[in-house]
Amino acid sequence: QLQLVESGGGLVQAGGSLSVSCEVSGRAAVAYAMGWFRQAPGKDREFVASLAWRNVDGRYADAVKGRFTVSRDSRDSDKSTIYLQMSSLKPDDTAVYYCAADPAILSLLRGRPKYWGQGTQVTVSS
Repeated sequence: QLQLVESGGGLVQAGGSLSVSCEVSGRAAVAYAMGWFRQAPGKDREFVASLAWRNVDGRYADAVKGRFTVSRDSRDSDKSTIYLQMSSLKPDDTAVYYCAADPAILSLLRGRPKYWGQGTQVTVSS
């Protein structure tokens, strides 16, 4: 069982930068693939970025490629933090951002991770 706790987010002007982070804790958390999704008002939740364990195989949605960077660090085998650094933000990036984790990277990429965070709001004003 994993616990995911997000922090960061907030309000930023278009063109600005913002970071969100998610602390993942639980047995062997370091071995999980982790990633970010977002859900804008009236829209389905969508994939943003993912990172397999060992910080390899970073993948991004086309809408954020070149503007967002996903990274992670692990202090020990049962605790890991995943970050999403967002730059050149646009009003279309406004959404609730969720971190997610799963033993299999494919489950993340298919939008079906086993564990979800509670979500954090990111609002980009024009």
